[in-house]
Amino acid sequence: MIHFLSLVLLPIMILMMVTGVNPSSGSDPSTDATSSLSGLIALIMATFIFVSGVFFYRLRQQLIRLQKAMTVPEDGSWIPEPVPERASGMNEVDELRASFNQMIRKLRDSRLREQEEESLRKQLIANLSHDLRTPLTALRGHASRLQREPLSQEGGASLTAIDHTITHMSELMDDLLSYTLLTSGKYPYHPAPTDMVRFLRTSVASWYPAFENAGFHIDADLPFDATFSWEIDPQWMTRVLDNLFQNVLRHAADGRFIGIAVDIGQERLIIQDHGPGMDALSANRGAGMGLTISKYMLNEMRLQVHFNSDAEGTTVWIGKKLD
Repeated sequence: MIHFLSLVLLPIMILMMVTGVNPSSGSDPSTDATSSLSGLIALIMATFIFVSGVFFYRLRQQLIRLQKAMTVPEDGSWIPEPVPERASGMNEVDELRASFNQMIRKLRDSRLREQEEESLRKQLIANLSHDLRTPLTALRGHASRLQREPLSQEGGASLTAIDHTITHMSELMDDLLSYTLLTSGKYPYHPAPTDMVRFLRTSVASWYPAFENAGFHIDADLPFDATFSWEIDPQWMTRVLDNLFQNVLRHAADGRFIGIAVDIGQERLIIQDHGPGMDALSANRGAGMGLTISKYMLNEMRLQVHFNSDAEGTTVWIGKKLD
């Protein structure tokens, strides 16, 4: 504001000094005074308009630069870059710029601490998952030895329950480690064009004995004369299907039914069961890590999954993600 007033008042003071020193001679003093006053007012107004235009133009340019700096970058980072600051002669816009830079520095420090804590957490989970496998392997060895010993009926049942618990714990450790590797970008990913009908047929064939031994009726509608192709990682998709089939065995065993089909026209995989539904409680129900991993893998492969579940059963559709 001081700079603005000085720019306006300085020409006025100079004009007044010149007018006072060099008055017009040989003319009517009143007319000369009126003419000089009119000219002075006109010059003051012109100077005021010009200086105001320059001032507000510079102010607008500073605000535009600050607005661009506050825009979220297009490279995916949500923290903008700091803006240049003046070392001295700061005005209100410069103070706003300095406050903005201070906020950016605090956000970056907070983001850095968050990333460090996240990295430590993932490393801790990976270490725990690895370290817990050793005692689980030892427990499984002792359980296997006890199976060769004469046991009562109750003892045999308890030993079977122990073996199932060890297996479940081992699966949880694998899921936890896999999820940590996935979210940190360290899980191997090798996509390739894949014939999905043939792939699903192979997966069903590997699970067929397990469903047959559990008394399931298997309804597989997988044509030989039609197919479609997806760009997937075969190991990732195998894990997704294994998780879905395992959930049917664990949580929908009462229905004794599984349906596997493909929709060639819409390029979808369909898995159905006649269990009590996803909202029903199950003795084998865990934290849902397997399903979380499956959703994450499908999303990375540009696929999506939908569930329709009620008391009569569950239907799962896997299809391409809509862009």
